[in-house]
Amino acid sequence: MGEYHDSMVNYKTLILGASPNNERYSFKAVISLFNAGIDVIPMGIKEGKIANIKIVAPFTVLKDIHTISLYLAPQKQDQYLDFILKLKPHRIIFNPGTENKIFAKKLSASGIFWENACTLILLSTNQYQT
Repeated sequence: MGEYHDSMVNYKTLILGASPNNERYSFKAVISLFNAGIDVIPMGIKEGKIANIKIVAPFTVLKDIHTISLYLAPQKQDQYLDFILKLKPHRIIFNPGTENKIFAKKLSASGIFWENACTLILLSTNQYQT
């Protein structure tokens, strides 16, 4: 039953804070999501591509985003609050180093689920699509 339900959900993911630098975790997350067959959109301030996927500029209008995986330092997150709220994602993942209690409270107040987790670990342990 769970697998059937999971296959019905599109886990289209926005990587917020994506970098074309292949040593960055945001880069690795885009590759891992792509390899897992999950639609992924990298968004960052540096132009470039990750696995032939163009990095889109901050605040690019998007639709049908299920998950936003944050790779932004807490002090850079507030400027994205309205943008995130308009996207109405099902969840936000605060990756290690991005945890932000104040931002998380704002998300909770808007009815958006969030978790402090690691996208790469969730993928590698088959917990991303649950």
